Amino acid sequence: MEVGLTERLDSFVRKHNDRQLAVIPLVILVISLLILAFTFASSGAPVKLGMEFKGGTMVSVATEDSLSAIEQKYADYPISDVRQAGARVIIQFGPMNDELQQQLVSDVIESYESVEINQIGPVYGESLQKQAVKAVIISFLGMALVVFMIFRTFVPSIAVVLSALSDIIIAAAFMNIVGIELSLGTVAALLMLIGYSVDSDILLTTRVLKRRGTPQENITNAMYTGVTMTTTTLAALVVMYLVSTYSYLLSSSLSQITLLSNISIVLIFGLAADMMNTWMLNTSILRWHVTNVGTRRRKA
Repeated sequence: MEVGLTERLDSFVRKHNDRQLAVIPLVILVISLLILAFTFASSGAPVKLGMEFKGGTMVSVATEDSLSAIEQKYADYPISDVRQAGARVIIQFGPMNDELQQQLVSDVIESYESVEINQIGPVYGESLQKQAVKAVIISFLGMALVVFMIFRTFVPSIAVVLSALSDIIIAAAFMNIVGIELSLGTVAALLMLIGYSVDSDILLTTRVLKRRGTPQENITNAMYTGVTMTTTTLAALVVMYLVSTYSYLLSSSLSQITLLSNISIVLIFGLAADMMNTWMLNTSILRWHVTNVGTRRRKA
């Protein structure tokens, strides 16, 4: 499967010039930026924040009531999500004042026997939000610094950084489209995506700049290794997503693992974006750079 995909991708890259290769990733990047900008204008954040970052209350109960009945029952509270998790139902509420909070807790305890309640205050949520933003920024800056130290050449280094940044932006836009909130788990997925992206980009850049042979030959050799690495990771992530999301269909004793489900789907889409950015955007920039450098050397 990897060989067939690599051959088709290699043929596509060979048939198109650098501008044609770069235009598709750049158009998708611009669309993703517009999605993030629209979300920021409407909600105050580029990605919809989860309970960890905005505060709220999560209630888990064992009940046979339908989701619509539960949603109607708690319509007077700032309910934000109701979902089935095996034999239990997860009800998520937004921030509320202390009086309404106590009323909700009393109502839930009186209505159900098996109850789990988790609360996160808005102040603590804002603190986590700032820490998460710092973690992403520091990780990205650290990655950029290492890349510049390795290659010490402006254009190839910028290509790696641009590709990694594009992966994160496209993954974040995907989260907005499908309604995945930014949680501690999805922040971890975005941080992991930086590592996956840099891995394939550095492989490509090293092969093109430091191996003998024509640029296209080096790109093809790097492609066989890089595509195999990415598709192997994608296969594992797909299995992880299916098990964590739909395992409750096999047995009522199993429940959906929302954290793993969100992490895996964000990584799946992010790695798909990385395939495009690495072998189209980064490849076009590197091919253009090596060709121009060679032309200038011949003229000199």
